[in-house]
Amino acid sequence: MENQKTISPKEIDFTNGQLWALVLPLVIEQLLSITVGLVDSLMVASVGEAAVSAVSLVDSISNLMINIFAALATGGAVVAGRYMGRRQADDARASGRQLLWMMFWVSLVVTGCMYLFKGFWLKVLFGTIEPDVAAATDTYYRIIMASIPFMALYSGGAALFRTMHRSKITMKISLFMNILNVVGNALLIFGFGMGVEGVAYPTLVSRMAAAGIILGLLLRPDQDLHIRGLLRTRPDRQAMRDILAVGVPGGVENIMFHFGRLVITSIISGMSTAAIVANAIGNTLGLFHIFAAQSIGLGMVTVASQCVGAGSAAKTRLYTRKLMKAMFMAQAGVNLALALATPALLALYNVSAEATRLALIVSLLHGAFSVILYPPAFGYCNTLRAAGDARYVMVVSSATMWLGRILAGYLLGVSFGFGIVGVWMAQAVLDWGLRSVFFVSRYRKGGWEKNLAAQAKA
Repeated sequence: MENQKTISPKEIDFTNGQLWALVLPLVIEQLLSITVGLVDSLMVASVGEAAVSAVSLVDSISNLMINIFAALATGGAVVAGRYMGRRQADDARASGRQLLWMMFWVSLVVTGCMYLFKGFWLKVLFGTIEPDVAAATDTYYRIIMASIPFMALYSGGAALFRTMHRSKITMKISLFMNILNVVGNALLIFGFGMGVEGVAYPTLVSRMAAAGIILGLLLRPDQDLHIRGLLRTRPDRQAMRDILAVGVPGGVENIMFHFGRLVITSIISGMSTAAIVANAIGNTLGLFHIFAAQSIGLGMVTVASQCVGAGSAAKTRLYTRKLMKAMFMAQAGVNLALALATPALLALYNVSAEATRLALIVSLLHGAFSVILYPPAFGYCNTLRAAGDARYVMVVSSATMWLGRILAGYLLGVSFGFGIVGVWMAQAVLDWGLRSVFFVSRYRKGGWEKNLAAQAKA
């Protein structure tokens, strides 16, 4: 890519209003997404247990795909953000085209593999399941896997809009997509009496619509990162290497995380039925515990990558400090409200007294440490990624998951007899605690700052 005018570090500035305008829509978008997801799951439950099982099984694969492409999109956002930080608009747009080009072709290959080896995936991942569940799983799988390319393109487009500080656009598209999905489910399930197809088709259509809208908006010349000539794009090896340098470690990290969740689920499945139910409820409420910090973390990637591109360590630290403060404050407010509401929320599930008791304990435990340890465990790593330290983040995240979450979870939950509470304690205290120690130490030592001079001259 041809370099253009490079700016000095002091020219990178974001007002508090600009930071709020970036982060607040991301928080709202994430809250809407998990809330609609909860409503969606309740409607799926009305179809029957086979449909619930099918959706749960296939979504475990679909969610992994979403997170892998989200990691790749983050790589593209970091690269484009660095160019924007250096005021190299043409290079930023070129990196955006490379991101979408990669997302499209990689997603097509992945989709082809998912269909070609469908029987293998279902057998290896899920083993022997009941015939009605197997039939529903096969139907849902065939429909949902067609949405992978659209999901990937939307993820890439959303990352570029965040880079442009236009997160309000992605919030509106996400709102439209989720409403379309819920209305479609309600119409097909309750109106036409469809089974698992009534759950799958609205998801496919909503993802197609979201991808079409976001690509259409990126074609407009008034966008800072408007994309032209996407179909004529040719691979740029340097741009692809830069994107993959951030995206691949993030993708590996997400794969390891989801594999770890499967191991934890396997450990808990050997416990009582009440523990299994409490774990499912805890996982649902746990999304609400951390959504604010996750959303602010997305904004941190955008801001930090532009500061890194300008070569300003001082501004990178300044805005990381501001966004970390916002993360702690948001987590405290959200989790205080959720702690007060948890007993009422648990009453909606109408499960056994023992399951309710265990769910209350793990939810309050998870919520409390979401305030204390989640921000440092999952906040500073965004700045490290933006500064080219993604491999370190991947190694630490994988190591702490295996040691702090899985090994310690097994020891506390099974060997020492603390059950599900011990498993969740290992996650919230040991895994997050170890991540916090390593990432805070790495950030404060400032080794990542050595990359800034190279990024500013790239």
